[in-house]
Amino acid sequence: MIRTCPSCQTKNRIPPERLSDTGRCGACKSPLPPLAEALEVDAREFGDIVRTAKVPVLVDFWAPWCGPCRMATPEVARAAAQRAGKAIVLKVNTDEHPELASRYGVRGIPHFVVLRGGEPVVSQAGLVRAAQLIDWIDRAAGTPPRRAHVA
Repeated sequence: MIRTCPSCQTKNRIPPERLSDTGRCGACKSPLPPLAEALEVDAREFGDIVRTAKVPVLVDFWAPWCGPCRMATPEVARAAAQRAGKAIVLKVNTDEHPELASRYGVRGIPHFVVLRGGEPVVSQAGLVRAAQLIDWIDRAAGTPPRRAHVA
């Protein structure tokens, strides 16, 4: 995976198993924060990441023509940002990678799958809010569920 340093814009090669870690830029030595956005992947990248991830992996199965998928995009982005370092968020275009969709039983999109150790923990179709995605990630990580703040 190639990540661009936010300080000097140098492109850094990051091994898939390190996407959830804080690293250092090879050029300027500034910190490279963990992945905090959804990463669009192909089948090879998907396999490499899922096989080596040390944290839960949230997968958003989507297609560009799907209205609800477009509505889910900001929710997925929020979940990725809020769980940076604690989860990896992937986007799989089902039009380009139908074999991955088939492998996970995707029959309607958007469809979300949370994997831990390469195994599905959650699988659900339909539009979901960021809070639900985060709860699924936390459950897969073994983190207690978030509690609502009562004022």
